[in-house]
Parts: sequence; C-alpha cells; structure tokens
Amino acid sequence: MLPESIPTVTVRARFLSPDGRPLSGSIVFRAPSQITFSQADVILGGPVVAQLDAQGAIEVTLPATDAPGMDPADWSYTVTEQLAGIQPGRSYALLLPAEQPEVDLADVAPRDPSKPQYVAVRGASAYEVAVAEGFTGTEQQWLASLVGPTGAKGDQGPVGPTGPQGPSGATGPAGPTGPAGVVQSVNGQSAADIVLAAADVGAIPTTAAGNAGGVATLGPDGKVPTAQLPATSGGGAVTSVNGKQGDVVLNAGDVGAASSTHTHTAAEVGAEAAGTAVLLAGTQTISGAKTFSAVPSSTVAPTTANHLARKSYVDAAAFAGEWSPADHGLLAWAFDPVLAQSTALYPGSGPIRVTAVILRAPATVDRVVWFATGYAGGLTAGSWAAIYNSAGTRVAATGDMSTAAYEPAEVHNAGGATISSPLTGPYSAAAGIYYVAWRLQYNTTTGNGPMLLAAESGAGAPPNVFGYTAVKRFGVFATGGTSAPASINLGAMENGANRFWCGLA
Repeated sequence: MLPESIPTVTVRARFLSPDGRPLSGSIVFRAPSQITFSQADVILGGPVVAQLDAQGAIEVTLPATDAPGMDPADWSYTVTEQLAGIQPGRSYALLLPAEQPEVDLADVAPRDPSKPQYVAVRGASAYEVAVAEGFTGTEQQWLASLVGPTGAKGDQGPVGPTGPQGPSGATGPAGPTGPAGVVQSVNGQSAADIVLAAADVGAIPTTAAGNAGGVATLGPDGKVPTAQLPATSGGGAVTSVNGKQGDVVLNAGDVGAASSTHTHTAAEVGAEAAGTAVLLAGTQTISGAKTFSAVPSSTVAPTTANHLARKSYVDAAAFAGEWSPADHGLLAWAFDPVLAQSTALYPGSGPIRVTAVILRAPATVDRVVWFATGYAGGLTAGSWAAIYNSAGTRVAATGDMSTAAYEPAEVHNAGGATISSPLTGPYSAAAGIYYVAWRLQYNTTTGNGPMLLAAESGAGAPPNVFGYTAVKRFGVFATGGTSAPASINLGAMENGANRFWCGLA
C-alpha cells in the first residue's frame, strides 16, 4: 500500500484473441531503477508485473509520473506486453499524470507500428489553459496570436573547439532480475490452448501397437505374442543340420567331438580327435605340461619310480620309524629334542637368539615353542619373539612377552616341559625355511631367566652351516631392540656358541 501522500493512477486493460477467448500472460510496468519520494520518506524500485486473469484483464495502481517531490522528476513507465502466442510483444513508454486517475491501455497504447513508441496520457492542452486564463477566440486565432514578426537573421557564430573526452564513468550496479518470461511456443505451435499429437513429439501412435506396419508389443511374459510374429518362408521347419536332412541324429564325430560312450584306443583317439580326450582304460601317451583342477591321487603304494604316491606314504617313508614334529603336535622343529644335550643353557638377557626351522608343507602357524628345564626370574618389558622368512623379512611376531597375554605358558614351573608364546595373529606360511628369533629381558639379580633346551654347544664357536648351502641354522645378534625389527641381516648374524632348540605350532 502506497502512502496517501503519493498521487496514483489506476491502469486497466483486457486482452482477447480475435475469436473472443481471453489471452494469458502478463503486462510489465518498469519505472527508473529507483524513485525517491522525500516528502513521503519512501524509495520505490523494481518492475510491477500484472498477470492477466481468467478474463484476460488486469488492474494495477501505480504512482503518477508527475507526483511532486520525486527524484528523478521527469520520467515515464516502460510498458512491455508478454502475451502467450504473440511474439514479440509490444513495448512502449507511458506517462501517467495525476490529473487523470484512471486509464485504460486500449485508449493510450500505440496501434500503428510506424507511430512513435511513446504514449502520454492527455492532459489539458495549451489552448485550453489559455481559455481558462481568459483568452477569447478560436484555437486557430489563439495559434495565430502566438506568431510574432520575423526577426532579423543573426550572424553565424564560430565553431567552438572540441572539448577533451571525459573519463569513463563507473559501472552502475546490476539491475534486479526481471520476471520469468511466458512460454511463447511448444514444438513450433503458438496458441492459448496447445494440443500435441504423437507425431509432434516423434512418437508412434498407440493405434500402431500390434498392427501391420506399426510396432510389436510385449505380452505379460515380456515376449512378443505369436500372433504379431511374421510368418516364415519354410513354415518353421529346419532345412538341414550339419549337412543332414530328414530325421537327423548327430553323433560325436558329426560335431567334431570324441565319443563319451565308446572306449577309444590310442589309435582311435589320434584318428578322430587327437589331443582332445584322455582314455579311462588302456595305454596312452600324454605329452606337455598339464594343469588339473583336482590333484590326481593313488589308493595304493607306488611300485615304480614314476608312480604317484599318497601323502601318508610319503610321511611314513620320510621318518621311517623316527619321531616327527607332528607326532608331538608341532608343525616344525630345529631337531628332535631327545638329541639335545643334558645340560640346558640360559639364553642371556638382551641378545637376540636365532634358530632355523623348516616347514615341509604349507601350514598356519599360531605360536613359537621352546623347552624349559627350569625357570628363575620373571621377564620384563622388551621381551619378544618373531618369525622371519628366508630373506630375513619379519612375517609374524608375538607381543611383549612380559605381559600376561604373551608370556610363555607354564614358565614358572619346576622345568621339564614345553613352553610357548602365541603370535599376535595366525600366519599362513608356505613351505620353506624360516628363522625364529627371540629376545628375553629379565632382572639377572633375581634370576637368570628360563633354562632352554639346546643341542651340543661345547665348542666356543661350533659350525652352524652344514653341507654346501648358505643356511646358518643357529646364530645370535649381540644386542637387540625392545621390539621385533621389520627385518634382520642374516649375513651379519654371529655364529654363536649356543644352539637353542625351538619349534612352531
């Protein structure tokens, strides 16, 4: 609601199509970006959008263009017609003086495109003002009274100098976003009520579904119904199969395969499908490397050098009556513990002891095992054990064995039993050589730690590399860290005098 101190003009209009139907769209009235009414303490800005109602009419009340105290003082509305189906819409200027409080656009909007696009609502003419001020006579007489005698022609003055170009002005602020335009056309059609057909949107009419020359439909089973399928030239019958006609019966040879019902001899396999079948009985030579999804097995003991052998036979033959780690519930050990010397040895507090073991088959390792003949003194922080592969890289480890979770079980007994410490997690080990390293840290003033089973260690530096391999089965690092290192340098490992027994479980 505008303040009462600002004079206003009510603008009306109605827009119809030639057949009398109401048009749709909007009429936009734009004043200067901002108008200040100092007397009313109001600043106005932005366009006024009047939407056509169901009868195609508008009615809007706007400030008069000659209201006193405005800044700017001289301005006009720009009227833009945005009507559906009429493109482009008209745009023209309009003055709304306060002396005419009601205006219909049909009376003032331009009708001839060749006329100036500026419309001013009529006020009193100068002649009418003169009559009101006391002039008597016709309008022609009044116009004649305005013409005075022709004056003398003056001399043409000199051309003045061209002034310097002024500086560029600052870019003004961006105007407000105008209202969204109305739709002018749909698929090339411009009308108040547009109706599109299938062809207008590049579609096939629904009447073409399932009819000749149209498109096929899908039945409830997701397939084209039989009635909509074209007839075949042969009536659906197969002409031939692999060159045969009539009641065709194919055998393996017809499709290039070896028979599954006939026991082939080697000569038959070579003649029919060389390299494609393996005999279930009879003699046959199979050449080249073969990969089996299931490993071949044998139910009997081998009798010749090239026979397959079962694992149970191999295990029995490998130990031939001797004790194996599996017989004691272990996966691997350094040697049969019964061969250890009668006097156990202390590993010492601080150095890293290393013993090599070998896994003959892949296995999951859960813990490191020792044999203690006696124990004195508890372990302190920095005690650990770890497993390293043949390259010296750590693959598994225990936690700190001074804690209850990892301290070797039953270490506080009187001796003569196996002790072990669990790994932080199971390790899936492949077959191969592994190095078990451990470091025990304890208070030597209260005890010397566990006494561990060891092989004969009487020599000062007994030989620990046997045969022609580079495997050092026993060794020591004089000092070690408080946790298992990520790798150990097997080449720099000292020979050591003590050959401690250990195993894996």
